[in-house]
Amino acid sequence: MKVFVDEREIELEPGARLVDALKEAGASPAAGAIVGVVKGRGEKSRQTNSYWLNTTKGKLRIELLENELQGIWHENLDKIQGSRVRWSSADAIAFGPFTSHLSFGRDAHEYNRWEIVLGAAGFDAENTQLIFVQRRHTAAYGTPNDGGVLAHVVGGKNTLDRLEAGDRIQGIEPIVEWQDLTEKLATRDLTLLLEDGMEIFTRIQAELNEDAPLGAEFFLALTREGTLKVDSVSSSYISSDQLLTEPIAFEHREPRLEGVVTVRTGGRGLGRLFVYKQDRTSNPSHSVVARVTLGMDMVKLAEPGQMITVRVTPERIMLMGTSLKEALTQMKERGIEAEVEGYAGEDAVVVRQEPGATMAILKKKKVTLFTIPARRLVAIQLYDDQAPKTLDYFRHVTGLKERPVGPLPVYFVYENTLLFKPEIDAVSYKDLLPENKPSGIVPAGTIGVSNQVSKKIGLVGVRLTEDKRYGPSGEKFEATNIIGRVLEPEKLKNVLEGETIYILEER
Repeated sequence: MKVFVDEREIELEPGARLVDALKEAGASPAAGAIVGVVKGRGEKSRQTNSYWLNTTKGKLRIELLENELQGIWHENLDKIQGSRVRWSSADAIAFGPFTSHLSFGRDAHEYNRWEIVLGAAGFDAENTQLIFVQRRHTAAYGTPNDGGVLAHVVGGKNTLDRLEAGDRIQGIEPIVEWQDLTEKLATRDLTLLLEDGMEIFTRIQAELNEDAPLGAEFFLALTREGTLKVDSVSSSYISSDQLLTEPIAFEHREPRLEGVVTVRTGGRGLGRLFVYKQDRTSNPSHSVVARVTLGMDMVKLAEPGQMITVRVTPERIMLMGTSLKEALTQMKERGIEAEVEGYAGEDAVVVRQEPGATMAILKKKKVTLFTIPARRLVAIQLYDDQAPKTLDYFRHVTGLKERPVGPLPVYFVYENTLLFKPEIDAVSYKDLLPENKPSGIVPAGTIGVSNQVSKKIGLVGVRLTEDKRYGPSGEKFEATNIIGRVLEPEKLKNVLEGETIYILEER
């Protein structure tokens, strides 16, 4: 029998199971991730009143109103297509003219932003024009007595702001919506019995947006384990909160069409990532960072709490934590010039790269690597299940949320205690309530953060010897949150105040 795995056709023996198809196709979904299975595919078209207007400055999506003016629209589509900007003002912009049987009056009417009006210029139906309202105002456009509102702009609104004399409507495309009649399921059961013609999806493939290098890197950081964790689902999108509250700059705005990936860059939900299942208009708080090119069935199947395997192109350039030798080899293979600043010995490791964003490196074809001796890169293990809120703070101030390596400046050293003051001051907006407080003996190498009971809230501490009275940051137990342990405490001996060590999280 024939089945399809990630759109590739393969032949299997009758009675084959899902594991057989994956093995034959060489597919390897991430551990714990769902596999999408489509048993039968069918869709039914549904006529809509939505259209894309392709202009010389971009696309506009409009929605026709249910009124008699639709007749004029349909009769004159060929004339409207190809029409140019006839005039523009702060209030509106008009395309035309074309001849119609529009009935009109001379009265003024009040119009609201995003309305589209049919009017007769000079009160002459042979000079009918399509008027896009850009702000609320009152005017006499030679419209029918009800004001002549034909439609509303519902997508690509930023395109409207860029239109000017000389621009034109290049094409008009009706939008047909489809009612999904497909029988699908999401499963982790690899013993599932297959049927002839089944489609199997093991991953989604996403392509980064080169116009949003920072947002693209944000997406790469969120999916760095090769998975996308779904935290919420609606009829139009799935979203992930893995980098919720992390700041990200707005870079690129366009309609949020099916398959588009955005990051919320402001307001409630800052740092939330969205993958769209249905078309939505652009939004000034959503920066478009990527687009799904394969596996949309997986997106439509996913439920909250599930994980989807993700492959992103181009692949991320993240050299932090790797040996200098390996980093130089990788850059040579990808045709990128690499400069080195810092320690260049045999045991050199990369702790920072400039530019930091993959798309910026690919554009410049050049990267600068900042290196230190391996003895100053300290591996740590963090306790996610015991101190989640404190770790949200710790990973934020060290950059470990988005990168494998982060800096920790040495603030104070005394006896067998080291105190670190993070470069980012986040105690004003990150909760550091008491959490996972120590009891009994605190083992050597334990990492602690001073909570809000302490006067020195937010300090990070490590003790190189065990202690039964004080936490790693030198505070009493009630003022200390335990977040993890240093795997190589010997590397912290002889560290000096003012020095910066770099930590590598072992996952």
